Amino acid sequence: RSLKIDHIALRVDDVRESVDWYVNEYGCAIIYCDDTWAFLEFDNIKLALVVEDEHPYHIAFEVDDLGPLGGVLHRDGSVSRYIDDPSGNKIELIKYKK
Repeated sequence: RSLKIDHIALRVDDVRESVDWYVNEYGCAIIYCDDTWAFLEFDNIKLALVVEDEHPYHIAFEVDDLGPLGGVLHRDGSVSRYIDDPSGNKIELIKYKK
């Protein structure tokens, strides 16, 4: 089965300052931004910027099916759930509405 990396989430100290830096340095588009997280879009991938204790750092894979456990519905209509890899890294499985 082939998976597509949807986004990577990095921890930052200040979301808005980091958004400004990524936009100015790399010209990415802002999908969403508030004080606890932001979602940026580049040509080939999305980047989430998160603050400590609000959202886990993770890598997200876009999937067609979350399986029988389902997931959590997000404000953009996507559904996702987190799992851990063997080393305890957070993996988000995300399904977008078509």
